Amino acid sequence: MRHQRLLGWAAILTVCGLLGCTRDPDETTAAKPVPSPPMGTISLKPETAAQAGIEVRPVARGEFRLHREFPATIQPNENELAEVTTLIRGRVVDVYVDFGQDVKEGTLLALLHSTDLGLAEAAYLKTGAKLHEAELAFERARDLLQHKAISLAEFQRREAEMKTARAEAREARHRLELLGLPEQEIRRLDREQTIHSDVPLRAPFAGRVIMRNITRGEVVETTQKLFTVADLSDVWVVGNVPEKDVHFIHRDQSVEVRVAAYPREVFPGKITYIGDVLDPTTRTMRLRVTVPNPQKRLKPEMFAMVRVYAAPKADVLMVPVAAVQRGPSGAMVFVQRDTQQFEARMVSLGEESGEIVTVLDGLREGEKVVTKGAFVLKSQAEKYKIEPVR
Repeated sequence: MRHQRLLGWAAILTVCGLLGCTRDPDETTAAKPVPSPPMGTISLKPETAAQAGIEVRPVARGEFRLHREFPATIQPNENELAEVTTLIRGRVVDVYVDFGQDVKEGTLLALLHSTDLGLAEAAYLKTGAKLHEAELAFERARDLLQHKAISLAEFQRREAEMKTARAEAREARHRLELLGLPEQEIRRLDREQTIHSDVPLRAPFAGRVIMRNITRGEVVETTQKLFTVADLSDVWVVGNVPEKDVHFIHRDQSVEVRVAAYPREVFPGKITYIGDVLDPTTRTMRLRVTVPNPQKRLKPEMFAMVRVYAAPKADVLMVPVAAVQRGPSGAMVFVQRDTQQFEARMVSLGEESGEIVTVLDGLREGEKVVTKGAFVLKSQAEKYKIEPVR
């Protein structure tokens, strides 16, 4: 009988074991479901986020100023530029200045010897002597006519000879002027009656010699450009504006000029010329900016960038361009929800200027967006097919 009771208890314990009768009451309760992350959210482990180098910046609201940049080159101010040539053929006796040298007004640049000038001066002296003789003969004839010692016809002949001599003298003087002989040299010629065949080439104004095309001993012609002298106290920055940006440009508009030689400096300038016709090939408009250059640091033919600003807009929502990612559905950003969760969100963008872009819709001021390391989040979103929220 005792043996049968033991067998009964054993059977009961076996059945309870199979049915889980020996488990703790807490373990019999159904497991709670793990909450799923919000829609469009990517979760990263702290070590993964650290390896990705994720950085965030808050969405800011403030003044936005749109600007455009156009490539350009620095050129001499053509209003302060002179091509020094010779008005008479001659041989170069000496050259006194070199390329890049600063000169003052009237500085002797070179000296030529011209036989043509010598002949012109000789002709001037001859006509002067002939005029003097004709004037004396006319005065004698007038006195003789008053005493009825000569006929009226003879007096008129002497008068005609004097007028002819005057015309020839004026022509000879005019030729010297056309050859570039200054007034003081003509007066010296009248005074000394000595022929000088030397032709001095002088700087027309103070500036810098930016071109020299002359060598001692060579024969130069009137068609040659021998020197170029430029006043570089201000320069022209000449660029081309694409057709789509023409509306940004206005005459007398203040702009900024940057050059590669001085990357951290800004040179202020003013637009002084806007082209009236677009280039049919490049579809660009010519632009000229005048920039003060008192220290002569801006050199002709330097490459430059002209930055033009539009009128500023106040109270605009902005994010860095680096925060914007492009997906199949358009522009999106990753918004940090906490240290491990980031939300992919669609945004509507406005104008872009440099490293900043305006936000029309999709973000609120103060939200933190990912500006660095977003490619890791984007790859995770593509891997798990996480759609950005709107």
